[in-house]
Amino acid sequence: MPTPSRRVVAGTALAAAAVVAAVALPLFQPWRLFTDKVVDEALPGTGPISMTTSSPAPPTISGGPVPAPSKTPPEPTSEPAPVVERSGTFISHEHHTEGNVAIVRLPDGTKILRLTGLDTSDGPDLEVWLSDAEVIEGKAGWHVFDDGHYRSLGQLKGNKGNQNYAIPANVEPADFTSVSIWCNRFNVSFGAAELGRG
Repeated sequence: MPTPSRRVVAGTALAAAAVVAAVALPLFQPWRLFTDKVVDEALPGTGPISMTTSSPAPPTISGGPVPAPSKTPPEPTSEPAPVVERSGTFISHEHHTEGNVAIVRLPDGTKILRLTGLDTSDGPDLEVWLSDAEVIEGKAGWHVFDDGHYRSLGQLKGNKGNQNYAIPANVEPADFTSVSIWCNRFNVSFGAAELGRG
């Protein structure tokens, strides 16, 4: 039986490599290890920052005398402020992850999960999960978050920054003990945080 020529072997190897690349590249998306998406959202329910000054207003030019500035301080407003009910700090799992997480009750009674100072890797099909799983360091903690009760709060908006995720009214945050940046594609946690008391 004649042996195939080097040209045939090389052509077959190239064809096989092209098929593997066509399947693997969309699945693994390795270029996302080198991309970042920064999302910086303000905390809902907070008003604009009040800018005060100790200088009196400049006088206006008119025919009459300029009234003296009032020495009475303005009355403080008693609007309710957002309340942190539970919070935690991320640890790294499959990818380096840092930042903080908090469950925040807004003045209107709704609740959000807020991520602050998030810094993790970009990746395919990442979601933010509430889970009842224990946060375990190292490889033993990478795959536990889909073993019990969990709830996705949606796709991760960006792998860096400050972000808000609405907690639906029918979800009781007290049923969950942790938060994971979860990769659905490979069933692995990029990083997770235990939820302690605020």
